[in-house]
Amino acid sequence: MFGGPLFTLYKGLTAVKLAAQVTEEHGVPAVAVFWVESEDHDWAEVASVSVVDEEHRRRTVTLPAPAGAGHTSISRITFGDEINAAIAELAAALPQTEFTAELLDDLKKAYAPGHTMSDAFARLFDHLLGELGVVVFECSDRAAKQLVGDIFLHEVRHPGRTWALAEEAGKRLSSSGYHTQVEASSQSGMALFRVDGARTSIDASDARALEEDARTRPETFSPNVLLRPIVQDVLFPTVCYVSGPNELAYLAQLRQVYEHFAVPMPLMFPRASATVLDSAAARFLEKHDLPFEALQARDESALNRLLAASLPESVDRALEDADKTIDEKMAAIIASVPAVDATLEGAARSTLGKLQHDLTSLRGKVISAAKKRDETLRRQFSRA
Repeated sequence: MFGGPLFTLYKGLTAVKLAAQVTEEHGVPAVAVFWVESEDHDWAEVASVSVVDEEHRRRTVTLPAPAGAGHTSISRITFGDEINAAIAELAAALPQTEFTAELLDDLKKAYAPGHTMSDAFARLFDHLLGELGVVVFECSDRAAKQLVGDIFLHEVRHPGRTWALAEEAGKRLSSSGYHTQVEASSQSGMALFRVDGARTSIDASDARALEEDARTRPETFSPNVLLRPIVQDVLFPTVCYVSGPNELAYLAQLRQVYEHFAVPMPLMFPRASATVLDSAAARFLEKHDLPFEALQARDESALNRLLAASLPESVDRALEDADKTIDEKMAAIIASVPAVDATLEGAARSTLGKLQHDLTSLRGKVISAAKKRDETLRRQFSRA
């Protein structure tokens, strides 16, 4: 909901860069196409969004399940007034930044009563990336199904074969020590769903009876996770597919499936990863001359260095002097005691270690006290 996880945007941006690279390096016009899986019926997967609020707490906004949720394609479920309430709940959770008002306005335009979940997502994504050249395609388009009827017919005529090929590939991956993403089995039935109001699975024993519908009514079928890439690549000749790590894992099981349908398998390219840095965090890093890596979660070593640098000069100098003095005086003792008893050198070195440990502990306590005193710096670091 509301555009999905940030990874989705990263995937679209990766496709934009790849399309430009293909066009430039090979002289072939390439277009970034974003496939909206609008025939999916898993409402729970798309009905929530999680954000970080002003206090850095995770807040989740969930849209109530409407009638038909869970077995009806999301392209067939229309928003009512509850979507306005969800946007209001999101607005209350979001921190106020220079982008908040514009974001909420964009969401209200896309996610409005009368729109479907898939239509709203497509509208928002087109608004965000359309000007960069991304073409957003909703797979529930009935006209497009006419172009892939042969794929559905091939699946109907070879019931269970797609699952069997994926199962064989999964076993080979497992034997090589890799994780199998899709637990396929030749007993899993068809790699198709029937779409007639609800989206229902098809038993392999019913395959022959569906040949006529596959020829004349392909819009009543929907591919499952194994067949969807084949359908995609028939509709859009694909040079490269941008995927996340989980997708890469299950696509590795599909080479023989592509061969079974006589469709060229595209190259796979990992989705780009990124960390978004807001202006406040950027200013904090610049002000204190810190590298980006200093903001790692649950790591306050950079904060400790900042606080140590901000200690009163007299305290810092006294601690440094004590450290030097202890080293110098104990070095003299370590050098002289063997003249009395050679076994005392070890005891002297042990004493030096204890003194150094105690001084380090004292420095830590001073920094802890500075943390409590300098709440402003601590708060700025935490927010960054």
